[in-house]
Amino acid sequence: MNVASEYLQLQREDADQLVRKHAPLVRRIAYHLMGRLPPSVDVGDLMQAGMIGLLEAARNFTTDRAASFETYAGIRIRGAMLDELRRTDWTPRSVHRKVREVAEVVRQIENETGADADTAEVMKRLGMTAEEYHQVLSDATSARLLSLTAPDDGEGGESGALDVVDHDSLGPQDSFEQDGLREALAEAIGTLPKREQLVMSLYYEQELNLKEIGLVLGVTESRVCQIHGQALVRLRARMGDWRG
Repeated sequence: MNVASEYLQLQREDADQLVRKHAPLVRRIAYHLMGRLPPSVDVGDLMQAGMIGLLEAARNFTTDRAASFETYAGIRIRGAMLDELRRTDWTPRSVHRKVREVAEVVRQIENETGADADTAEVMKRLGMTAEEYHQVLSDATSARLLSLTAPDDGEGGESGALDVVDHDSLGPQDSFEQDGLREALAEAIGTLPKREQLVMSLYYEQELNLKEIGLVLGVTESRVCQIHGQALVRLRARMGDWRG
């Protein structure tokens, strides 16, 4: 075996070790994503896509990266799962349309009043009952509507602005725009009502699921779902300058 063959063999062995060691990460990320998805989504499909992401991460990782392998792999695994969800989009167009309608009314009210849109006023303008409004908020949480910047093409194939971006795959201009988006998103989150900020922090930073957040706040899981959905709708309304 020549030097080149030995080097490739060592690379394959290192990649295999990384995959075996970090395989549980695929399961953890899959079940965390399932916390916001309906039962119709198969966790097995997510894990299969995640394993492909892990394999690609193991093959492409180099020790000169600033991030650890676990951080790098987590980004690739989650990205692969989200790509699989986008490929098999189950979200009805009507869900996206209703959330857009609510976000637009929220935007109008907040522009008029300079304050957080009142739920009762939003429902009044939309002609919705409390039950209908809460269903929209629930849909906003369970559907892939985390894209606060994707164009409204009506197809529902939206990418995630709240997703972790693999900056190694971005060009200078793309990276600059993503950094700008994240700064704008962080600023918008900082303007949310305190409880909505807390739910967003617990969900996206601490990676608690809705049930766990309910235990922290002392409310039901369904109430957390409503608060989360309200935060997403409000962010969608406030991030209008980044859309399209």
